[in-house]
Amino acid sequence: MATVNQYKGVTIKTLILQGEGEQLDFKNKISSCAKIAKTLVAFANNKGGKLLVGVADNGYIKGVKNEDEERYMLQRAGHLYCRPAIDLHFDEIYVDDKLVLLAEVAESDTKPHYALSEDQRWWVYVRVKDKSVLAGKVVVDVLRRGSQPNGIFINYTEKEKELLEYVHTHTKSQLPELCKHLRLSRRKTQRILVNLIVAGVLQVHSGDHEEYYTENPV
Repeated sequence: MATVNQYKGVTIKTLILQGEGEQLDFKNKISSCAKIAKTLVAFANNKGGKLLVGVADNGYIKGVKNEDEERYMLQRAGHLYCRPAIDLHFDEIYVDDKLVLLAEVAESDTKPHYALSEDQRWWVYVRVKDKSVLAGKVVVDVLRRGSQPNGIFINYTEKEKELLEYVHTHTKSQLPELCKHLRLSRRKTQRILVNLIVAGVLQVHSGDHEEYYTENPV
């Protein structure tokens, strides 16, 4: 019968084979609280995630040399470089006689979380595939509204209808073109978008470039 550590080791290998993604990230070691805070915040703002310390980007298990130092850096990042603070759950797992530190971040119910950057500014990040991406204002507002317990009532004016018709016929609609089409300010257009996204009518997609919006297929 396999021991608990052996079983966990097999589980870690299975995770590594999946590769980095929306809920999984590999780190050789933690060298910067500011940099790792982006990952912690992105996990908390999405569906949570697991961080494997002692594993290279290509999945090679190098192992952790100083577990106490890695744990300290992560806890420091979660408490001092994330706002609101983020608590992590740790597990130490030996894989082929090498120590891997597993740090888990749960999905937050107090979104959005901000990360303190190296230039001392607070930014919101979300997870997109295997990257922690800077969130735009619409996504930040959606995170904030989505964590509120009350539902949302939408008054479908002509502007809401115009926006939905435009998104239906234009794939990957972006904010500037929507403002122009609706003849509304950026702020008013963002407010309509946030309402429709929180209500589940539209989807927002983040990436390296400007956010874009599509119909929710559900």
